[in-house]
This record gives sequence, structure tokens and C-alpha cells, in this order.
Amino acid sequence: QVTAQSAILIDALTGQVLYSRAADARRYPASTTKIMTLIVALEHGNPDDIVTVSRQAAGVEGSTIWLEAGEKIRLEDLLYGMMLVSGNDATVAVAEHVAGSVDAFARRMTAKAHEIGAVNTSFVNSSGLPDDRHYTTAHDLALIAAYGYKNPMFEQIVSTKERQIPWAKNDYNRDLRNENRMLWLYEGGNGVKTGYTDAAGRCLVSAAKRDGIQLVAV
Repeated sequence: QVTAQSAILIDALTGQVLYSRAADARRYPASTTKIMTLIVALEHGNPDDIVTVSRQAAGVEGSTIWLEAGEKIRLEDLLYGMMLVSGNDATVAVAEHVAGSVDAFARRMTAKAHEIGAVNTSFVNSSGLPDDRHYTTAHDLALIAAYGYKNPMFEQIVSTKERQIPWAKNDYNRDLRNENRMLWLYEGGNGVKTGYTDAAGRCLVSAAKRDGIQLVAV
């Protein structure tokens, strides 16, 4: 019944593969990239940091949380913005704040992936926008997501259905509603990230926890 070109289901704790189809084929990850962006941001940044949004971050293409150049916003709010509604602008603001530039942050992402065991992965940006040098595999994405669940704040963010974050210059907040419908559709659903580009097609990393068992599907 699975129509995806590549797919995998693993036990997050043990790494045991429960189902697999072309799981080691190289693919474009689209916004599922942001799973690694979140991991690196949580390990190298302070959620309470105040981030000043650059012109470059505010002007990035694709999905957005409508950041403005010069806006000041907590790092934690940016993390919710990039994981719930896939804000590409948020990922650039995060990368620049944590590592000084998107290039430097992407190098950390790739190094962390290889450290986790996701050795068939290469990241060149924090958002997942298409680039021939930006790729991963279903198996690698599963390993990366499974690693994320070791951090309670990772699980808290990717399992959040709805959240409000401040919107500078407005007397109302940004309303974020998670684009991952599996949180509503599947009992125990607790993550993780959707993605789409023309090059990648439709991508989904999902996860669920029942009876203490955490599964990750790509």
C-alpha cells in the first residue's frame, strides 16, 4: 500500500528496522531537514536567547512566519515557528544566531548527522531548499529523528499541535498550527516534520509512542 519511493519504520530506542523500502537511496529531504536544524539549535543554542532577525533571514524564499529585518524574538519561538509551520525564515535566523552563518551551521548539521551514524547525508542549508549537495536517505532521516527524541525539548516541540508566539509591532500573536496531521490522526502521534519541494516531492517523517515504545516512520 505504500506509494513512497523510499520508506522505513524503526524502533527509536534500539534502531531496529521494522519495515524498509529503498531506505538507503539518496533523496532530497525538503523541510524534513529542519529536524536536524532543531537538534543542532538545541545542542548549541540557548532557548531563552534573544535573536535579532537579519535582512537575509527575513527575505528567504518559501514558507515563512513573516519575520521582519531587525525584529527581536526568542530562539525558542523561532524553533516552534520552523517546526510547526516550516518557517524557512526562522531557520536562517536560527542558523545565523547559533553559528554566525547558514554555511557554518550547515557544516555542524552534517557533522552531527555523521556522528549519529547518518553517514549518507549532506546538508548545505538549514531549511531544506533544493540543492544538489543537500541530500539524505530515509534510513538516515530515521536515525536523526530517533536521536532527537533523546532530548525532551525536541519531543515537546515536535509534538505540539498549536502554539502562539509573539509578533513584534502587532497587538496580536502569530498563531501556529502544526502542519503534521499525524498528531491528530494517529493515537500516540508525537512528531515529527512534513516537507515538500518540486524536487523532493511530498516528504513525511512521523513518530508515535505507545506503551513506552517510540517508533519513527519516514
